[in-house]
Amino acid sequence: METKTHSQPLRRTLELTVLSAEELNVDQKLTIEDLYVVVRAESINCYTTGMAKESGEGKASWNDKLLVDVPMHAKSITLEMKCNTSTSVKDVGVARIAVSDVVEEDVLDHSFKFFSYRLRDWEGRCNGVLKFSVRVSECSSSGVALSIPARGDN
Repeated sequence: METKTHSQPLRRTLELTVLSAEELNVDQKLTIEDLYVVVRAESINCYTTGMAKESGEGKASWNDKLLVDVPMHAKSITLEMKCNTSTSVKDVGVARIAVSDVVEEDVLDHSFKFFSYRLRDWEGRCNGVLKFSVRVSECSSSGVALSIPARGDN
C-alpha cells in the first residue's frame, strides 16, 4: 500500500482592522467613546476592539487590528457595534459579511482589501457605515494520510 498525504485547510487567520464608523444614529444617552465592535466568524470565539475615539462630526475611529480565526466551514463574518451604558450594553448595529467577499477561495493573498458596510439595527433600519480592512494572514492545514493500494504488474 502506498500512503499519500493530502493537506486539508482547517482555518484561516484574517487580519481584520476596524477603521472607523460614520453616519451613526446614537441618542443623547450614548457617546461615541463608549462604542466598540465585536467580530465573530461562525464560532464561539469573538474578538473585540477597544473603545472608539471621536474623530469629529460624529465619526468614531478605532484603527484596531484583530487576528480573527475563521473556520473553513464559515460562510460569514459578523461585526456588531455595541455601546456601554451605565447599566447595560446596547446593540447599535450589525453587519454580516460573506467570507467569499473578503477571501478568494484557495488564494493566500497578503494584500489588504478595504470595505465599507452599512450597519443595521435589529429591526433592519440603517444605522451608520462601518469601515474596515481585511487580509489573509495565515492558512493552517492538517495532513490527512490516505492509503491507496499500489498497482502491481505480476
